Amino acid sequence: MSEEIVTIVLQEAPYGKENNWNALRLAEALIVERVKVRIFLYGDSVLTAKKDQATPTGFYNLGEMVKVLIKKGAEIRSCLTCTKARGLTQDDFVEGAVVGKTLDLARWIKDSTKVLSL
Repeated sequence: MSEEIVTIVLQEAPYGKENNWNALRLAEALIVERVKVRIFLYGDSVLTAKKDQATPTGFYNLGEMVKVLIKKGAEIRSCLTCTKARGLTQDDFVEGAVVGKTLDLARWIKDSTKVLSL
């Protein structure tokens, strides 16, 4: 049986709604189930992988969640155009998150067994 790969495309801002938090929780569950996970960040969702996020005590920190996912093998890419539009650079992201291109996403989709857009 070939490797199962799930690509998740996020497009919402990291805070205010729970879409990205739930997507990261799902990604972790998929990794537990031995599924390869790739997450592509578009629009305001690029801030999901920003390092040094300051969240109130007791609240989830998506940057920290992204770091854990990367350590567990998830690939995280941020749209180059969206990243630049928000005044961010590669240095603004947690270690292991990569600024990429839509072509990267196209290749991921081509290779994936499932694609989710949230």
